[in-house]
Amino acid sequence: MANLLAQFQSIKSSCNHLVIAVEDVSDLWPIVKNKFEERLPFKKACLNNKTRNPVYLERLPAEFILTTDARLRSRFPQDQLLFWFRDPYATIVLITCEDLDEFKTILKPRLKLIVQNEEREWFIVFVNKAHPSNDQANKMAKKVYAKVEVEFSSKKRERCCKLDIHWTEANFWDDFESKIMECIRNSLDRRIQFYEDELRKLSEQRLMPVWNFCNFFILKESLAFMFEITHLHEDSLREYDELELCYTETVNMTGKHRDFGGTEAGDDQAAPLKPGKPLTSIVQDDSFREFEFRQYLFASQAKLLFKLNRPFEVASRGYSFVISFSKELALHESMLPFCMREVWIITASLALINATSSNYNDGIALPEIEKEFHRLLGDLYSLCRTKFMRLAYLIGYGKDIERSPANSASLSMLPWPKPSVWPLVPPDASDAVLEKEKMILQAGPVTKHFGIQRKPLPLEPFVLLREANRRRASVSAGNMFEMFDGHPNSDDILGSDVSVKTPPPSEGPATSIPRTNSIPVNFESSLNRPMRLAEIHVAAENALRKTISSPEMWKCLSSLENFENKYLELTKGAAENYHRSWWKRHGVALDGEIAAVCHRHGDFDLAAKSYEKVCALYSGEGWQDLLAEVLPSLAECQKMLNDEAGYLQSCVRLLSLDKGLFLLKERQAFQAEVVRLAHGEMKHPVPLDVSSLITFSGNPGPPLQLCDGDPGSLSVTLWSGFPDAIILESLSLTLMETHNADEGAKATSTSAATILEPGRNTISLSLPPQKPGSYVLGVLTGQIGHLRFRSHSFSKGAPADSDDFMSYEKPTRPILKVFKPRALVDLTPATSSALLINEPQWVGIVVRPINYPLKGGVLFIEPGPGLRTEERQFIEIERYVNTSEREDATGQMVQGCTDDTSTSMSEEKQLTLKDGRVVLPDWASDVTSVLWIPVCAEGDDISRATSRTQSIVEGMRTMALKLEFGISHNQSFDRTLAVHFTDPFFVSTRVIDKCNDGTLLLQVTLQSQVKATLSIHDAWLDLQDGFAHTCRKDGRPTAAFFPLVISAASRAGLLFSICFEFTITTTGEIKELSTESVLNIGYRIMGDRSTGAHTPFSMDRLTESTNRDLIFKSAIVLQRPVLDPCLAVGFLPLPSDGLRVGQLITVNWRIERLKDFEQNTEPQESEDVLYEVDANSENWMIAGRKRGHVSLSTKQGSRMVISILCVPLVAGYVRPPHLGLPNVDEMNISCNPPAPHLVCVLPPFLCSSYCIPAC
Repeated sequence: MANLLAQFQSIKSSCNHLVIAVEDVSDLWPIVKNKFEERLPFKKACLNNKTRNPVYLERLPAEFILTTDARLRSRFPQDQLLFWFRDPYATIVLITCEDLDEFKTILKPRLKLIVQNEEREWFIVFVNKAHPSNDQANKMAKKVYAKVEVEFSSKKRERCCKLDIHWTEANFWDDFESKIMECIRNSLDRRIQFYEDELRKLSEQRLMPVWNFCNFFILKESLAFMFEITHLHEDSLREYDELELCYTETVNMTGKHRDFGGTEAGDDQAAPLKPGKPLTSIVQDDSFREFEFRQYLFASQAKLLFKLNRPFEVASRGYSFVISFSKELALHESMLPFCMREVWIITASLALINATSSNYNDGIALPEIEKEFHRLLGDLYSLCRTKFMRLAYLIGYGKDIERSPANSASLSMLPWPKPSVWPLVPPDASDAVLEKEKMILQAGPVTKHFGIQRKPLPLEPFVLLREANRRRASVSAGNMFEMFDGHPNSDDILGSDVSVKTPPPSEGPATSIPRTNSIPVNFESSLNRPMRLAEIHVAAENALRKTISSPEMWKCLSSLENFENKYLELTKGAAENYHRSWWKRHGVALDGEIAAVCHRHGDFDLAAKSYEKVCALYSGEGWQDLLAEVLPSLAECQKMLNDEAGYLQSCVRLLSLDKGLFLLKERQAFQAEVVRLAHGEMKHPVPLDVSSLITFSGNPGPPLQLCDGDPGSLSVTLWSGFPDAIILESLSLTLMETHNADEGAKATSTSAATILEPGRNTISLSLPPQKPGSYVLGVLTGQIGHLRFRSHSFSKGAPADSDDFMSYEKPTRPILKVFKPRALVDLTPATSSALLINEPQWVGIVVRPINYPLKGGVLFIEPGPGLRTEERQFIEIERYVNTSEREDATGQMVQGCTDDTSTSMSEEKQLTLKDGRVVLPDWASDVTSVLWIPVCAEGDDISRATSRTQSIVEGMRTMALKLEFGISHNQSFDRTLAVHFTDPFFVSTRVIDKCNDGTLLLQVTLQSQVKATLSIHDAWLDLQDGFAHTCRKDGRPTAAFFPLVISAASRAGLLFSICFEFTITTTGEIKELSTESVLNIGYRIMGDRSTGAHTPFSMDRLTESTNRDLIFKSAIVLQRPVLDPCLAVGFLPLPSDGLRVGQLITVNWRIERLKDFEQNTEPQESEDVLYEVDANSENWMIAGRKRGHVSLSTKQGSRMVISILCVPLVAGYVRPPHLGLPNVDEMNISCNPPAPHLVCVLPPFLCSSYCIPAC
């Protein structure tokens, strides 16, 4: 087996491409060699993968080797199938011949012998060396090539191609490459099938005692390597994945003890990307050592992934491999060198980072893949960084590792190494022990800025001293008091469960340094006592020196300076990759670790920039415990950089943190710094945001209510987060209007200085007059010393279910409501009832002063569309009498004035309207009065009877009023009044009966639409053409019915008897017929203008005319029935022999009178009827008169025939001429039918005059 493995490894190292054998029969290879090799590598090759699916390759390397070459002839037959992947995949037979006899006797038998091997894929290249000018040689070569094709080609497969040396055809190389690809494809398919069959046989024996993984591995990797050299990398990768699964099952099989490996020199250097040791050196019985073989498998997979240009997958698989393999190392840690697991993880992570970074090109992959790739690199850096810090802590660099939350979280959960025996101190290490003890003595408690002292966060899962002594072979856990030299309260005993918030005692920090001896120690005599911490560090350092074989890695741990440089390199690498990935918060947290190192070395500028990003992250996430660890360091850096603004803001942020995170004296120190800077002379003073320190809210209860122009005092509650009282030189509060955030009002404190006590404070702020609206709390501003501050945070001190609890998730509660200006006057209409349209009417406007005199007031009147004021008429004014109480806009009760005739001043009753303005009299300045304005609403002259009630919007008119009053008319009141106008009646009609004699009974219903009494004195109906009154010709009902009184909201009806009227116009002129009937109603109205419609006033007199009748007209549309005609027009049949083009025919119509004309007053025997013939001039030619009069008897049943001569002009189905009666309405004509829709016109007869006799 070792020989096969060695041979297999040598074959792999020497064979990295396909081999194509060349059988040079006619010594042609020197001639064609250069031309053949110019085609390499093959472009756009197509091979079949394991599943027989075609795979297209852009590039396929290969090599042409003669069959006489030693590389092909030195192979042993017994291993030919095992290493079949190295055999040629195609054989090219080069021949040439110019004689048929030579071909038959010599060349043909030799070729038969060459191609008789069925496992060889071959084809023949016939080389023609004849010059193009030698026709005889070319013809003979063609004949020989034809014989070759006949002998060695078939219908299923072409195995021959011809190459002309002196001129090469364009399609030869395409044919040549296609035949090579066919041979390679067939060879590859056959070999894949062979390997699959052999692997299947071995897989079936997996559970048998004869199972040998090495045999399976050689076959499996031979197949994978064959895929690799043919550039089928996906299939090769799949084979290695299956090989890894099979190996895992083999390793996990119980019953056999196998050596894990990893104990040899150099094993600490991981080899995840390139095989380290030869396979022959790691063979163990029927398998391989797990430590080396797992790395070998992953290296093979990574190599293929890099060839596939997938470095992201290498990083992903590599991280998973490091994690899983570290668990395997943990299981065998007792048999491995000291800290072998940590060292291997560090080297493996760095190797993966370097390899994947060098093979990755930014911008090629998708943004999601790129971010995930950098996240994986960040994880590898973080893993390497954590293990590196663990090694540094073991050798005594723990005091120089920043005890940050991130480092504590990583190291406190990382277990200690678990060797079978903890390393012992070397005999000659006394000086090293003393040096370590000095380092431990110098590592005192660290005091932060502002005198903050905290128990350092742990960097160990539990006490290293106890763990190391517990793992010593000759010492048990022992007495802890003896282990710590009588100092059981040492810091090394304290585990990670000690609260990090516990402050040191107030009387001073107690020393936590264990007692150590400064005299030389006899280590040989101390084997039976517990090791001290310095001895543990020296022993670990000595053991690590033996474990680590890389000088570069040991150099990183050889000194504190080198350790910090490597630590910064790993931290920066992790932070940069996290910043370019999804996990940006991890990158910001690691920036804090970089800042801690810069801070320790005095690079305050870089440290401050990194600390600011860390603080922004912790503050945004609400991690106050973590913020309390970093913010003091940021404040110290800002103070050292003389950044007063930043330092001041950091002090405020420290005061804003949870009170339990700092002691009272520490918080007082923060406030002292704030006050010192505020009262000092700052070079660049900036506004300070104290939103998290000073919060405010309104007092409980309803909001403060004010009117426009009223000042007030606003009470506000402030919560102070300062530990002590603080003096505010000034304080102001901005109120924001709820519907307009751009405008605000300022409330300024009246006191010169305000003292804020810790906790709740209630202050009063003076409030100047504000605009009307609803206001909420906005921004609180003020001044501390020379420093301006602002706060925009609402207090949340009250319970969540109370009104005082305010937050950004809940709409803010109004603190102030300023009402609109108090109404000083009110203008209202005197009545809401409808007035008459198209008639002069009085519109009443009630002017009501509200505790404000209207002396000198001017009322501007602007009528809207469809409304005009009668300026020729006086405006009347009178006191408004109303006994009921009315409530004004301010909620006050105003008692209406009563009509008081006893007044000292003369009350002017009539006013003049000029240019749309009227001046109010002085007596109406403090009493409620009503102005009667003469107006006229313009509408349609005639209404129409409909089935629906008139809409109120149709008669609505508007009147814009503006009243200017007050001193110099500085007050104004605007209002637009809507006035409703309507017709007095709503008219609807219906026919209630139709008598046998044709009489119709038309009922007209009149409904009152005004709030007044209507008296009808006359009514008549003007009928439209086609209708007539039956009884009285004037169309008036019986005079005894009048006057007809209709009260408000009631109805009345009129009945008219009408009949149909038939008229025939005898003149040549067409009379315009009336299509509407008009109902005329003469009425009078009795109403009061204070309640609604009333009698229209007269323009020539000041009093209303009560004896003048008003005329109301309404249009009524009557329609005659369609089935009651007077005349019938019929089209008589055409000749039976048919119509032909050019043939003169007579078209006849018959007119019949269906009923008498009853409207004729004088009896006549006959009547002239006007007729007119209409025909398409393109189809017909009229020979007679188109228009004329005929005499028709007036008796019922009389008939007459009208005949017209015409000639059809076109053949086909055409429309015949049409007879019309222009002077007779269409309703009086019955067509039965007047003409057919279409008539058939035949072509004309053939005429011999136009025929040419045949010759």
